[in-house]
Formats: sequence, structure tokens, C-alpha cells
Amino acid sequence: MCTVFWDRQGILLVEFLPRGEPSMRDDTVKYCENCGVQFKTKGEECSVKALCCFMTTHVPHSAGVTQNLIQQFGWEHVDHPPCSPDLASSDYHLFLNLKRDFGRRRFDSVDDSKNFVQQWLSSLVASFFEDGIDKLVFRYD
Repeated sequence: MCTVFWDRQGILLVEFLPRGEPSMRDDTVKYCENCGVQFKTKGEECSVKALCCFMTTHVPHSAGVTQNLIQQFGWEHVDHPPCSPDLASSDYHLFLNLKRDFGRRRFDSVDDSKNFVQQWLSSLVASFFEDGIDKLVFRYD
């Protein structure tokens, strides 16, 4: 499983869950902490005053530790119902495009597939991310 944190300028953080391991609350907390550090590191490069946190799995919605961390970073949590047929921004914008390019390839190892994902994400231009955020705002308005 691949977890991607991104903003309108690009990728903040990419994390890969080890194969065969279920996603746990501790992983979500770790990812949020790492993303918070990355976001603060960008500092003045970021033109936004706040960060909205969209989560599409049901576990983070009910995890108090994750909710506390979101509040600690001053992020706004926008609910996305766990069984909603609506797709989250990363599902329809980021991962749909990745799937198109990823699905045509064969990889010799898991590391090769991870490297492909990293290279693919690195190849995206800022306008790709701006477009995704703009679509997100449109969907939630």
C-alpha cells in the first residue's frame, strides 16, 4: 500500500506499507507526523495558511490519537465517509493516473515497483497538483 501526502505544489511525503501488513493506527500517526515535519520544513515555500487533512479509510476517522495529531498540527479534518461511493482526491486524480501508467508494466521486484512510483511522482509538474486541488475544492463546495 502506498500513502501519499501532497499539496498544490507537489509531493510532501510518500510512504510504502510493507507487503502483507495491514495498515494500523500507529502507521497513520507516523505518516501524519512525518507529513507535518515535511510541511513545516517547506515553511515559507508554502503559500497556504492551513492544511486540510482528507482521509479515506475508516480507521483514522475513529482513532483518537490521529484526531489529536491533526489538531496538534492545526490541520482541518474534512470528513469523507468510509463507505462513500465518492472518490477522494488522491483516488480520482493521483492514483487513477498512476494506475494508467503503472498497469502497463511488469516489475522484477517490489523495490522496482516502488522506484517506478517514486520516479513517476517526481516527474509530475506543479500544474498537475494544482489541478487536483482545484478539482477537490470544486467537489467539496
